[in-house]
Order: sequence, then structure tokens, then C-alpha cells
Amino acid sequence: MKYPWLDSYCLSKKAAEKEYKPEWDAFRYTVKGKLFAMLGGDKENKPIFTLKLDPIYGFALREQYSFIVPGYYMNKEHWNSLYLDGDVPDEVVKHMIDNAYEVVLKSLSKKLLKEIMDATSQDEASISNV
Repeated sequence: MKYPWLDSYCLSKKAAEKEYKPEWDAFRYTVKGKLFAMLGGDKENKPIFTLKLDPIYGFALREQYSFIVPGYYMNKEHWNSLYLDGDVPDEVVKHMIDNAYEVVLKSLSKKLLKEIMDATSQDEASISNV
């Protein structure tokens, strides 16, 4: 895979979790149960990485990079798929992940956001006590 850091970068996000969905043959990246990215393949088993992006940002990326297309088997307005054999720069892909995470984070309830922030504060406190 061209972007071997994808998994660790997604999981570095606060409260991010990964699960394998056998029926989709894909790995899902979620925060508090809401999907922000998915790593799988298309009907020809070409590896793709699908992300939920701000619609304007996603459209701009599709205009700029031929390896970014409307979300494979997803809502074409909010989801975008990146073919992993393409030439999209690492920094652009990282920014896509950041945007996908933020879009989903903004959709969470205040209660869930507080849980994430409280857990992060506790983690930081325990690290500083070491």
C-alpha cells in the first residue's frame, strides 16, 4: 500500500476506533460509533480509502486529483474515495483524514464530545504523572 501510515494516523485521533466488517471486506474507522473513514476495495479489488468530507472540500479534491472520486458505494455528496495506487501527496491525504474526523466530531452530541475531552484529559494527566 502506498500510504502505510493510514491506519496509525486514523487511530491517532482522539476516541478513534477500528473494526473489520467482513460483509464489506473493509476496515471501518469510527469515533463514538460514527464512521469517518473506511479502508477496503472496489469491485475490481483495487484498494480504496473512503472518507466523509465537507462537500465543498471533497468536490474541490475530486476536481484536482484524478485518484479521488465520489464515494464508492456511499453518498456521493459527503463521501469521497481515494485510490491508493494514485499520486495524491501524503499531506493532502492527512488533511483529508483530519477533515473527515472533524466533520464527524462536529456531528456528535455535546455529551459525547465531553466524554472524548474528559477521557483525553485523564490520559494526559496519567502520562504526566509517569
